[in-house]
Amino acid sequence: MNYSDIIVAISTAAGVGGIAVVRVSGKGAIELVDTVFNHTTGKLLKDQKANTIHFGYIKKEDAVLDEVLVSIFRAPYSFTGEDVVEISCHGSIYIQQNILQLLITKGARLASAGEFTQRAFLNGKMDLSQAESVADLIASTSAATHRLAMNQMRGGFSGKLVELRTDLLNFTSLIELELDFSEEDVEFANRDSLKQAAKLIESHIKKLSDSFSLGNAIKTGIPVAIIGETNAGKSTLLNLLLHEDKAIVSDIHGTTRDVVEDTINIKGVSFRLIDTAGIRDTYDEIENLGIGRTFKKLDQASIVLWVVDIQSSDDHILDLSKKILPKAEGKTVILVFNKVDSVSPERLLSKEKLLQTEVSKRVFISAKYEENTSGFEDVLVEAANIPEFSENDVVVTNVRHYEALQNALSAIRRVIEGLDNGISGDFLSQDIRDCMHYLGEITGQISTDEILGNIFSKFCIGK
Repeated sequence: MNYSDIIVAISTAAGVGGIAVVRVSGKGAIELVDTVFNHTTGKLLKDQKANTIHFGYIKKEDAVLDEVLVSIFRAPYSFTGEDVVEISCHGSIYIQQNILQLLITKGARLASAGEFTQRAFLNGKMDLSQAESVADLIASTSAATHRLAMNQMRGGFSGKLVELRTDLLNFTSLIELELDFSEEDVEFANRDSLKQAAKLIESHIKKLSDSFSLGNAIKTGIPVAIIGETNAGKSTLLNLLLHEDKAIVSDIHGTTRDVVEDTINIKGVSFRLIDTAGIRDTYDEIENLGIGRTFKKLDQASIVLWVVDIQSSDDHILDLSKKILPKAEGKTVILVFNKVDSVSPERLLSKEKLLQTEVSKRVFISAKYEENTSGFEDVLVEAANIPEFSENDVVVTNVRHYEALQNALSAIRRVIEGLDNGISGDFLSQDIRDCMHYLGEITGQISTDEILGNIFSKFCIGK
């Protein structure tokens, strides 16, 4: 890919809208737009100041294609670090495509996915983790995901990694200085001090790595498995939470034979709801496959909504608990007694103490008639137990970052083990440099074309 080309793309979402933005970037971008833009004052864009907006017309041959506003940004003070022009036109697909084609005929080329952000990275406007956060910001669907993406884009994560790499660089410099004076048997780096520093670095890397479980849950949605016997009301509960008829509801046993998933946002927290096949003994091969998937999804869930028909006997519920609770160990289990509309108050009271200590929380509802369901969303948010975090807190959300941190953690632990065993400085230095390498992969200080291509190919065109 030639990064000296002038690139162009439509930066707004595909389709018809009130306004669309066509973005142009590269050396000579302003002069190129001058060839198709007629300023109402007759002035040329190349003679105008940076960070200004101009009204005029885009002309195709002698015909006016559209009235537009043109914003100009000059290198290096732009998103990409190059000359950038943004043309705000009317949102007609015909107008968008004609402006795009017109600029291509004048010498621009269509940008590839993520190429504007990739140029920003290559021109030093942001590091790689900040560039990836741009995609996360665009994809954010909740207050929590938005806050995390904004923090990362502003350099919160990068700043912590720079600190760690600086400490490691100082660390390895002392070790390698000793190697230069190995014949004099000089020790520049006190091993006890180095070990203390290495352990501190290890704790910081581990804290970042451990935050991924929270970050990933916030980013992709906290997985909530809805399980229980057939006809307990699982699909009705799913539809109630989603406020739509997502799953088929029927009195016939075994209606849900496969996993049904959807995402919902409650008070800024995303939940990935998973309706599963009802648990029962059956000779139906397809239904048994669905039940097998139920227990697989149970393993993946953080929260389990165990839906029970309140008309079931205590003995039957206790027998069922022996199948479900061992597989839900370590998870937040909410026991949902459903169909309270069908029993007397006395019957309801008889269930008050059943499995009280074995589950995290118990609720009594009628999903069909929406009785006692007003606080159910609050129950889910409470069960999610998302800790409060500020804009300055660093939470890892990217699986690539997590893998690199795990590798860095292994490397720094080898350093600590080597210090304990008194290994030579050259081996210590290699492990320290391995740790620096993996941290550098996150920010892009260590990168390859393959890594960059994989990251930016996931961006939308125009960003």
